[in-house]
Amino acid sequence: MSNTSNFRDAFRQAKTQALVGPNVIANALPYVGGGLVLTALGSYGGLGVLRTNPELFLPTFFGAIVLQLILFFVSQNVAEKGNNKVALPLLATYSLLTGYTLSGLIFVALKNQGVGIQGIGLAALGCGVTFIAARQIGSNLSEQDGMALTKTINLGVIALVAVLVVQLLFSAFGVYTPNWLEIAISGLGVFLFVGASVVDFYILPRTYKDDQYLPAALSMYLTYINLFVFILRLLIALNGRD
Repeated sequence: MSNTSNFRDAFRQAKTQALVGPNVIANALPYVGGGLVLTALGSYGGLGVLRTNPELFLPTFFGAIVLQLILFFVSQNVAEKGNNKVALPLLATYSLLTGYTLSGLIFVALKNQGVGIQGIGLAALGCGVTFIAARQIGSNLSEQDGMALTKTINLGVIALVAVLVVQLLFSAFGVYTPNWLEIAISGLGVFLFVGASVVDFYILPRTYKDDQYLPAALSMYLTYINLFVFILRLLIALNGRD
């Protein structure tokens, strides 16, 4: 859920409503696509570890999460300063680690007969359809509607993170979320990150200049990764967790 920090930073930096980077999203898209490809490779590697050396997965999973969090803040800071030569390999490594940490969820989806590979494909398709719709809607929002939606989604994502932290703490003590509540949380996550994808097309050109494409790419990448995760979680919950 690192997207929360990135999203709030972008909102705070949008001090004026004039476009400062009308082409920043177009410049960022190749890097968003490259990050998603690296994430897929990282997930493939994680699935390989789960299948061949499952006892190694848990310690490497937690190690990857710690390194992922460190890389997020370091790479975001470097990208914000415009040092793209340093930021790019950091973000590439971050994308690979994100894929590795997602492999556990993907493994659960593959084991679930109601989800399987078709469910993973559906989640990816949902992200693609959202991108197309969000581009049309977000690029044409009025200033008043755009700022109102940005504030609403920002507050919603903060609330979602709080719920997920509580859910994680409960699971650490062996208290697991009832299936109906998991459906509700996952559905809320899908709704919020669909909204965040619309907000990206409104706020990023008002936050970053055209040559600041890497921080913009990181924001969009995190939006669609989180959307994919929540769609997949929702599909798993709807089909019953094995």
